[in-house]
Amino acid sequence: MTTLCRDCLHLTEQLTARCPACHSPRLVTHPELTRLTLAHMDCDAFYASVEKRDAPELRDVPVIVGGGKRGVVTTCCYIARVYGVRSAMPMFTARKLCPQAVIIPPNFTKYRADSRRIHEKLAKLTPLIQPLSLDEAWIDLAGCERLHGAPAAVVLARLQAEIEQEIGITVSVGLAANKFLAKIASDLDKPRGFSVIGATEARAFLAPKPVSILPGVGPAFARSMEQAGFRTVGDLARAEPRDLAARWNAYGLRLSQLAQGLDTRKVDPAQDRKTISAENTFFDDLTEIDALEDELWPLCERVAHTARAAGVAGRVATLKLKTKDFRLITRRRTLAVPTQTSRTLFTVARELLATEARGTAYRLIGAGLSDFVDAADGLDLFAEDERRERRGEAALDALRERFGKGAVMTGRTLKGKE
Repeated sequence: MTTLCRDCLHLTEQLTARCPACHSPRLVTHPELTRLTLAHMDCDAFYASVEKRDAPELRDVPVIVGGGKRGVVTTCCYIARVYGVRSAMPMFTARKLCPQAVIIPPNFTKYRADSRRIHEKLAKLTPLIQPLSLDEAWIDLAGCERLHGAPAAVVLARLQAEIEQEIGITVSVGLAANKFLAKIASDLDKPRGFSVIGATEARAFLAPKPVSILPGVGPAFARSMEQAGFRTVGDLARAEPRDLAARWNAYGLRLSQLAQGLDTRKVDPAQDRKTISAENTFFDDLTEIDALEDELWPLCERVAHTARAAGVAGRVATLKLKTKDFRLITRRRTLAVPTQTSRTLFTVARELLATEARGTAYRLIGAGLSDFVDAADGLDLFAEDERRERRGEAALDALRERFGKGAVMTGRTLKGKE
């Protein structure tokens, strides 16, 4: 049994309540501790933690990042969670649960800057990093032990301390035998957690857990599984894989593997981003197509700007709408030429909107791009119009970078602000 002190990084084979070197109680003990190399790192209530760091007077009060009567909670601190507030919860519900909370509009420019600082630290440890979002990533430190002079567990504990000291936020780490288990482990002891799930214990650990712990199993699917007799992960593990495949096709086989703690996916730094999207929930429901288009345009600008910054172009444009009774409508169109321009995305999304905006009241609109190609290879000889638009919007990016986000605005953006 190996024990690691998360404060002084002392390793010992003793099973002890306090570190024999510095007497800290912050210990991690596990028989596979020095052999495991794959981890999932997740920032603790990232956006709220950044806001609390920048406003120390908020340290001991509930903070919700979000806003608007019709908006949703982007994230909230752990104090707010005590009152039942959760991410993606409607803001009016969060306000009722925690009326004393300080509500802060999200500042993604600031969050991206801190995310870059964290990922720069990760890049110094290993090339095998696969980001999932601004605030989480899988990391594989296999083969890096000699480089860092320590096993992965020590390197990760050191990283946790550096992020807390230098960036001013905390992260939790899950060290495990595969990606699936690592992601579960990182959520076991938040905040400032460090948890380990080894291969030999995985099946027993998972068996009593509800099926909702599995990726892709949302509330509705979980209820369906329970009705079919699969309430726990152990129920799935005991089932015949062919029976699960007959019921849920390929995903049934995937569930069988996960229920046994098996996951063969590698940490893939080159894995393509699935989608880039932006959406907005309105203060009041909108019916008129002109008003909906005014809300759609800035979303297309945001998506296209993100695509240009990432150096990708999308081959599929998406429009998302939500009715006042929460019915979700998604419409997609494959483009003749991949795009990373707001003008092209808006043109297609507006055409999709025209078929849906026929007197229905909507509470949300969104736009997105997916099915990406490298922007350098995505424009063929027949895409002169697209290349011209890209050059123009790239020039606007440069001006805004130099003089500020509001330095240059299109006429439609100004119309929407009015």
